[in-house]
Amino acid sequence: MARIVILGAGISGHTVARYLGRWVADQHEIAIVSPNAKWNWIPSNIWVGVGQMTERDVTFDLAPVYRKLGAQFHQARALSLHPEGSAEQSRPFVTIEYTDEQRAGTTATLEYDYLVNATGPKLNFGATPGLGPDGHTVSVCTAKHAIHANEQLQETVAALKAGDKRTLVIGTGHGMCTCQGAAFEYIYNVDHVLRQAGVRDKARILWVSNEYELGDFGMGGVHIHRGGYVTNGKVFAESLMVERGIEWITRTHVHEIQAGKMHCENLSGELFDVDFDFAMMIPPFAGVGLKAYDKAGGEITDQLFAPNGLMKVDADYTPKPYEDWSKADWPRTYQSPKYNNLFAIGIAFAPPHPISKVMKSPNGVQISPTPPRTGMPSAAMGVAVAGSIRDMLNGSPVPTKTASMGETGAACVASTGSHIFKGTAATMTVFPIVPDYDRYPEYGRDMSLTFGEIGLAGHWMKYILHHLFLHQAKLRPGWKLMPD
Repeated sequence: MARIVILGAGISGHTVARYLGRWVADQHEIAIVSPNAKWNWIPSNIWVGVGQMTERDVTFDLAPVYRKLGAQFHQARALSLHPEGSAEQSRPFVTIEYTDEQRAGTTATLEYDYLVNATGPKLNFGATPGLGPDGHTVSVCTAKHAIHANEQLQETVAALKAGDKRTLVIGTGHGMCTCQGAAFEYIYNVDHVLRQAGVRDKARILWVSNEYELGDFGMGGVHIHRGGYVTNGKVFAESLMVERGIEWITRTHVHEIQAGKMHCENLSGELFDVDFDFAMMIPPFAGVGLKAYDKAGGEITDQLFAPNGLMKVDADYTPKPYEDWSKADWPRTYQSPKYNNLFAIGIAFAPPHPISKVMKSPNGVQISPTPPRTGMPSAAMGVAVAGSIRDMLNGSPVPTKTASMGETGAACVASTGSHIFKGTAATMTVFPIVPDYDRYPEYGRDMSLTFGEIGLAGHWMKYILHHLFLHQAKLRPGWKLMPD
């Protein structure tokens, strides 16, 4: 009997657990390690952040679900990997520290035959002084953060109703942020809430982003089919903001945030301030800080991880000029090149290079998005790695399944206002995620599979998907028939 240890229970880790539980739990041992007791459907946190949903609507307890799978659940955070074992333990193991009330602070080791690093990101608020819930801005990155964001938003609405003017700033809090999508959704939902409250005319809403142009999303921009013609993401995103009276500043890095004031720099090297009364700014992501050691106890963290703490996998990390990068550089199996029983997926793997061109100000400050890897891509990686581990358990010497972001697409339904009759959402599909200019020389993507629309139907779709994916994640009847 083999043991598979999965670090992390977000979209990617939970997907691996679900599939391996379905395929091999009767023959092998599965252990999931997560510092959180609850699973969070993160895409709906934006609705919690505007008071349209509660924490209970977007979370559920993990332990009962993993009991259904016949898997072990450890509420703990991973501290260090020992892929060669140690002088005392011959088998590979991971050191964990429990976070539940009964065992908080105590450590243990879990031996493994296969390990999947799906820890997700460290929310690196510290990269920008004053950023985040412990500073001067709010966040929707977790359900708890989103509750706090809504509390602050409702105070802003009350002030607007009292006749005050307010400036609301939403976007990215650092020049190297990824995941603009969450902020993109949130700004439109805030606009919608203010209109519903009858106070939109008293509010200035401003988008501040590290994107070179609106609609970049860390994917180097995108061309889409819309209404029978091809347009680019810049025009699509700008039209949404113009229609709603939202202003924007792009190509911006936030150096520091003080109460009511952001100190910024743009790609031209100009320093300027942005004043605000309410701000929701997404932080940059980093690895969670896992260390790695060889059998003798020597540290090998730099051999397994990139400098940002994300794990190296089967990608080409050779430094190259931007013009020489290609989709072939991107990982396909997510297997460690050093240890064949070690995988990393979702935010936890290190991308070989940005998709958007790296740009720096004259002062040397990088102001360009890093690649998105959340949602649908994370689930695809999870399914592939689960399938590979299943087949390797059955005798395959190598991974059998692939999910390269240069060979797979993604669909995104981004809420632009929640209401059964007046709500809207922007629906976009992109194929492939990483542009392939060899196969699609004009735009880098298959235009028959890359499109965008906005409307009420999109809102209904997002609301339905919210319930369907929670149903699936809870292993409710029929979950095996549902797509990821």
